[in-house]
Amino acid sequence: MIERALNPFLLVASLAALFAACLLGSTPLPFERVLAALLGQASGGDQLVVWQIRLPRAICGFAVGAALGASGAVLQGLLRNPLAEPGVLGVSACASLGAVVALYYGFAASWAYAMPLAAISGALLATGFIASVALYTQSVVTLILIGVGLSSFAGAAMSLLLNFAPTPFTLADMINWMLGSVANRSFTDLWVVAPFMLLGGVLLFSSRRGLSALTLGEEAAIGVGLNIKRLRLAVVVGAGLLAGAAVALAGAIGFVGIVAPHLVRPLVHHDPARSVLPAALLGGLLLVIADIVVRVLPTTTELKLGVVAALIGAPAFAWIALRRRGGDG
Repeated sequence: MIERALNPFLLVASLAALFAACLLGSTPLPFERVLAALLGQASGGDQLVVWQIRLPRAICGFAVGAALGASGAVLQGLLRNPLAEPGVLGVSACASLGAVVALYYGFAASWAYAMPLAAISGALLATGFIASVALYTQSVVTLILIGVGLSSFAGAAMSLLLNFAPTPFTLADMINWMLGSVANRSFTDLWVVAPFMLLGGVLLFSSRRGLSALTLGEEAAIGVGLNIKRLRLAVVVGAGLLAGAAVALAGAIGFVGIVAPHLVRPLVHHDPARSVLPAALLGGLLLVIADIVVRVLPTTTELKLGVVAALIGAPAFAWIALRRRGGDG
């Protein structure tokens, strides 16, 4: 019963959160004015605030959270490791490195697709490397240590680029991407990364059934006709596309990809195939709510979404790791 109602509930909650994101901000708007603006019946000022500022930002946040939630769910299913997700395995850091390289050399300013392509290339390289290592080891600790190594290398490379930033404006742009934010995002930014997100989502949802077979073990999965190599390739490319597109749109946002799948997994009987869609919806919902909190907090300077996500997600990650160590994960 819970499983049947899970996706509709998360969808309704996500729509409610998107509407709330249009209501709330530094200057809250009444319900009636937001509704009129969404229906095209409001004043020019309300139309501008809702359609050009708040709604694009909220939808971009939802898209990023959904991409990270879905990619985390499939990576956990592929690696059979509930601690796997793009951020923990270094995929997000490598995607951020690709985006920072595009900013550093000015490619992003001269071509709209330079940053998405650079971020996705970094994510695909990292995800492919992790998947290759997973062929030769079943150790969760080994995979996480390799992810830490990838993140450290990417962080060092980004620090090097920051140190040699050619202009203060380039430096500010790179720092903003490293901290993660959906502030000032528009529908145009979303359309640029939408093809990559769509392709990545199709690859993941088309391969999710194979993840259920993989829970039986690789030999049993092969016995029922599963092509392990094709599944691994689809998951690696799909997760890399989603994580790279998310970084290109919002910068580095951590821990959504591990928390969202972990919360929905017990509700779908720990079936990785059935956890992909609810993990995507919950990831989007969590990030929209976090961005609302960022906007309404009475701070002199708006906090970055990636910082808030890390402050909430890091303790959640530690709790999940402790439960797993205790045999309850």
